[in-house]
Amino acid sequence: MKITGRTASDIFENIRREAHAGRLAAGQALPPVRELAERLAINRNTVASAYKKLVAAGIAETLGRNGTVIRPPAHAGEQEGMPPGSPLMDLAGGNPDPAWLPDPLRALAASGYQPTLYGAPVLDPELERLAHQWLGPDCRDDYSLTLAHGAVDAIERLFAAYLVPGDKVAVEDPCFLGSLNTLRCAGLGPAPVAMDEHGMRPEALEAALAEGAQAVLCTPRAQNPTGCNLTGKRALELSRVLARHPHVLVIEDDHFALLAQAPYFSIVPPTSARWALLRSVSKGFGPDLRMAFVASDADTAARLGMRLAPGTTWVSHLLQATVRGLLGSEVAMARIRAAGGVYAERREALIAALRAHGLAAQQPCDGLNVWLPLPTGADAARVAQALAQMGWCVRTGDAFAVESVAPALRITVSTLEPAAATRFASQLGRYLREA
Repeated sequence: MKITGRTASDIFENIRREAHAGRLAAGQALPPVRELAERLAINRNTVASAYKKLVAAGIAETLGRNGTVIRPPAHAGEQEGMPPGSPLMDLAGGNPDPAWLPDPLRALAASGYQPTLYGAPVLDPELERLAHQWLGPDCRDDYSLTLAHGAVDAIERLFAAYLVPGDKVAVEDPCFLGSLNTLRCAGLGPAPVAMDEHGMRPEALEAALAEGAQAVLCTPRAQNPTGCNLTGKRALELSRVLARHPHVLVIEDDHFALLAQAPYFSIVPPTSARWALLRSVSKGFGPDLRMAFVASDADTAARLGMRLAPGTTWVSHLLQATVRGLLGSEVAMARIRAAGGVYAERREALIAALRAHGLAAQQPCDGLNVWLPLPTGADAARVAQALAQMGWCVRTGDAFAVESVAPALRITVSTLEPAAATRFASQLGRYLREA
């Protein structure tokens, strides 16, 4: 490996060029700092500075005693949804039931749309009023409001505003697929926080922060994949942990807010300087309505606003008019409330059916999914394969794992009628007994 340069910038550029050209392969170790410094006849601090820049740029990573190595290119992991045309019953996709989505075209026709040109306000004024009505009661008095193209986009923008490649983010373990993919693409490291039926465990969050996590991403209710909800007591315990780390960015992804049956409890302490509450409309109005509201402190809103300025990347006012029409329609919102009740009934029907066969799903839960820990020794992949042969498609828990996870299945219930739930639980129970 030939590395040249007399300054940290020269060394950095040389290694970056070699890595991008493929002459330095992923996982290939760079020379130890002392060795390269002697080879180039320069100060060790110069090499150390170059390596630090490579890590910050996401080109290399430090592996402690194993030195500094070229970082593998970012790649997306598993995605939500299933390919169209599958003959299997979809209990894996994580989607809402299309039959319960309100009609966006009717809402748009009722609310009206005026073509928006460069220089117009970023936020539709009436939508802004409805958003404040929705988020305001759950935020500090001095919060600011911005928009993003969905919750995952908002999370990516928040990370980009404050973090650099190599930073750690405390996340629930198991964790939402979209969050894990966002971390990978941004070159950030997930710091796993173990959970129980009430969400993040306080001592696990404290450990992740002690190890240097610069941000916390938490789902206060309907956590995906487990469906768990923070209680008021647990939220207070987590808030007390975060109060000892006021510099940490705290993001609450309240993605299921439109449909949630569980109450919302915040983990953001008064001492947090950087925080954001996200509420997406995708689960209630449909995944194709790519919009999320972001309530945050003023500085965070200003940083996000720079990326959503008029004339560059504002959220489409056509989408805003559609969401405005839906949020402002009593008919549409009544349908949303009814859909939330239907999803709750389908969750409970599946949980009861599983219980009848000696299988205990995680409870209490909310959202579109049920999390089912499997018996000790069960192979989740084999269970999923067997279910596929019976006509059912489910996701295994390892797709959501940050570290190790006990064998489990995530079962999407949004379109699962009670009779089908009974049949699914019977077939799964029989397989596990005979396996």
